[in-house]
Amino acid sequence: MKYPTMKAVLFDLDGTLFDTAPDFVVVLNELRQQEHLPPLADATIREVVSNGARAMVRLGFGVDEGEVGFDDLRQRLLDLYLVHLASHTVPFPGIELLLTQLAENGIAWGVVTNKPSAYTIPLLRAFAHLPTPRAIVCPDDVARRKPDPEPILLACSRIGCAPSEAVYVGDHERDIMAGRAAGMPTIACSYGYIDSDDDPSNWQADHLIHHAEEIWPLLQQFYLK
Repeated sequence: MKYPTMKAVLFDLDGTLFDTAPDFVVVLNELRQQEHLPPLADATIREVVSNGARAMVRLGFGVDEGEVGFDDLRQRLLDLYLVHLASHTVPFPGIELLLTQLAENGIAWGVVTNKPSAYTIPLLRAFAHLPTPRAIVCPDDVARRKPDPEPILLACSRIGCAPSEAVYVGDHERDIMAGRAAGMPTIACSYGYIDSDDDPSNWQADHLIHHAEEIWPLLQQFYLK
């Protein structure tokens, strides 16, 4: 099946574009050490990274939002993350080449993330050697975050393309829900931060990939004329 000619590729950030989990492993275990708790396994933390700081506090300390101590732990976690931001983060294998290929072919790219801009912008600045994104949309830019399509529609508006002329790539079901609701093709990434009881093949994405290196050939096959 062929789709309209593609003008842009939009990416989720954590678990799709960048492997940010190593920084969160350091941060959460440092906070656990401060609370006299043993470290958690890297793989255990990776599973919840896409769900944000609240999920990591629940994982690390067994407290839920609204319970005593939750807000303090979440703020301390975020403060530590700013200290370690981009210390161990790297683009997933194939992403740097992909962004170069997009730029060489005149295809815009952007980031649509539920990560607040206070962390997203410094993180992207740490990778300023990469081609410049045409749009960066964070939850503080919109009234409704993913899975609502509002952030994706805003990114398309900033780039100057119709949703049907863009593709959204993400490693969480909410990414696919947002892309579908925006009316654009979607690519689910199984290489990202997937919960152990989740299955990306059930997200109803247009495509499912297992490595970032698969994205460019897929785009060539279905979206480039």
